[in-house]
Amino acid sequence: MTIKYTIQGLLIYLTIAGYLSAFLATISYKKKTADFLYLLGFILATVSFIYRWYDVHHIPFQNLFEVFLAMPMLIYPISKFCKHQLRVGNEAADMLIAAILAFPLGFIFSAESNNLPPALQIWLFAPHVATYILAYIVMAKASVQAINQLTGKTASPNLVDYEQATYRMICLGFPLLTLGLILGSYWAKLAWGDYWGWDPKELWSLASWLIYAGYLHFRYMFGKRHARINSSLAILGIVIILITLLWVNLSNIFAGLHNYA
Repeated sequence: MTIKYTIQGLLIYLTIAGYLSAFLATISYKKKTADFLYLLGFILATVSFIYRWYDVHHIPFQNLFEVFLAMPMLIYPISKFCKHQLRVGNEAADMLIAAILAFPLGFIFSAESNNLPPALQIWLFAPHVATYILAYIVMAKASVQAINQLTGKTASPNLVDYEQATYRMICLGFPLLTLGLILGSYWAKLAWGDYWGWDPKELWSLASWLIYAGYLHFRYMFGKRHARINSSLAILGIVIILITLLWVNLSNIFAGLHNYA
């Protein structure tokens, strides 16, 4: 565990403190304080992301440090959109997830920057990575709803029930996963000469897509009649995403074309 004595590090630690304080205020039923701290955490996360962009002179999506830097910033607007437009709540969980995602930035991942390799110097770099980041956040939120459904919790009266919330989140996230696959395939053709190279990250990305496709098909066929199976599939999907995002990038077992990440 390494502490970062830099401006970037300070911004990360303040982001963690902001989101964690918002979470604690929420579970203490201090709504106004929680709302302020949640917004503050978002602002700090945004400043941290912009500072990194300025520092490395390219959009910071190159490696796990930079991808994780974007996630806490995007959780806030996704959380607010879901609450007000989709009637999907659990802002407290969103706050905690944002703090957890920021933790490895401050204490685990290296902040060392490198020049972009040729494969990343293509216009598809930013939209492909951004699409997947958004999809992963949405699917993480879906898994929280699914866990609440499995544990028998009851949603607030002004929000949809947890099974329906899971479904709404996956309906939002699945097109993003699909677009990410399509953009990645086209990018692979431009960078490596083929649409599909059976790279480990490609395979695990496809696996997560198939899990959610299976969820949507099962949900279409049976609706809420097998709610626990629906929720279990949603949770399995986020497990596959975690393997795609972390294990494939960090493990020597899965060496492939994406290992620069």
